[in-house]
Amino acid sequence: MAHQIARLRVELLHIEPTIWRRVEVSLTTNLRALHELIQGVMPWENYHLYQFTVRERDYGEPSPEDAAWGHKVYHAKNMRLETLVGRGVADFEYTYDFGDNWQHRVVIEHVGVADPVVDYPLYLGGERTAPPEDVGGPPGFVDFVEAMGNSRHPAHKDMIRWYGRPFNPRDFGESAVAATVRDIAAKRKVAMLAFERSQQTR
Repeated sequence: MAHQIARLRVELLHIEPTIWRRVEVSLTTNLRALHELIQGVMPWENYHLYQFTVRERDYGEPSPEDAAWGHKVYHAKNMRLETLVGRGVADFEYTYDFGDNWQHRVVIEHVGVADPVVDYPLYLGGERTAPPEDVGGPPGFVDFVEAMGNSRHPAHKDMIRWYGRPFNPRDFGESAVAATVRDIAAKRKVAMLAFERSQQTR
């Protein structure tokens, strides 16, 4: 059977204009690996916890605290995209940083046959710059963009000092994002080849 891939659109909710990215990934990708990919394409810095919500079931990195609060979290590494597709899931939610509460909608736009000469995941496109870490969620990001974009804003100097560099809401460094995804694809290819060799020697 030919190798299958999914085209995904990841969009950050509760912010206008919409910040989004599009990628193609192998259907064998598990949710932990998808988390790492989303971190790379937005990009986030992977400082905080994350969680996927699929049909009211949560996937992430379970901890004893979850059980203490009566909250069941399933291992993200144990759920693959191919299983979700097989169950008819068309979209699901990814939340990063429970303080700032960055909610993303992940849409499975298309499932098809992989190009045999392409290493996946593959970056396809996107628009606009993701918020900085710890900016205070969507309301804080709105204030941040306003202050950074107006030299007369009373918080402009403080924001420049806090962020450490200029902020361009449109230019998110697409070439760097694409390079990050290529690095992820290369590492996964090496890991897959190593796994296949280990299976052959058994």
